[in-house]
Amino acid sequence: MRLPSLGTFGALLLSGALLAGCASNEPAPDLQEQELYQQAQSALDAGRYSTAVTRLEALDTRYPFGRYAEQAQLELIYAYYQTEDWEQARAAASRFIRLHPDHAQVDYAYYMRGLAAYQAGRFSLEGLELIDISKRDLGATRDANVDFGELVRRFPDSPYAADARQRIVYLRNVLSRHELQVADFYLRKGAYLAAINRGEWVLQHYPQTPATRDALAVMVEGYLGLDMRDRARTVLQTLIKNDPDNARLDGNTFEPEHVDAEPLTLND
Repeated sequence: MRLPSLGTFGALLLSGALLAGCASNEPAPDLQEQELYQQAQSALDAGRYSTAVTRLEALDTRYPFGRYAEQAQLELIYAYYQTEDWEQARAAASRFIRLHPDHAQVDYAYYMRGLAAYQAGRFSLEGLELIDISKRDLGATRDANVDFGELVRRFPDSPYAADARQRIVYLRNVLSRHELQVADFYLRKGAYLAAINRGEWVLQHYPQTPATRDALAVMVEGYLGLDMRDRARTVLQTLIKNDPDNARLDGNTFEPEHVDAEPLTLND
């Protein structure tokens, strides 16, 4: 995902002697712009991303309008990402978007901003299925969904758009499952109207996700809790039509899980 360096300067590398002469990770204060950029490139190529961050930050601070300024700002996004500093990566991407809205590679900044939020919202145990990410605080996940959505909307033909679209599908599934977790909590607490509203939110904002079927079930149960059986029956018809194998259904009969109410059938 790293951008290629500027072609004119990509072949310029510092000698091993110069690199060996750096006694610390901090760049010497008298380094010229080209030297800083070359050191940053060498560090990126070697996978020494912390060093690359230091060099690129120095380059950005000392030469904000210099020859390598825009490229350095782009590669700083990547370097922050590689050091798993998601917050700084997002901040650097946002800054680049603000300063260079018409840049030829601004779509990359949008993509990396979303990718950093995407990673910030994930958890190391998720792949082992030991936790359900939808039960966590999903602030970063929502940010990623917004960022990827903006990339796809603004740059539908971007080389990053296809991956962003795939991630949006995943993110929307996570967010819709989270809404259902909250809705079930409301049902257990007797907050039936709040549960119904959560179900409607899923239907309106995540209409293409599998969670819409369970959102209908939540609404049926919420209406039963409010003793609005006619309204519940109307939603039940939609549930049976769209998801006849739903876990809450026994044929045409709806079995409430959290609400103390009689089962509901279409023939009542």
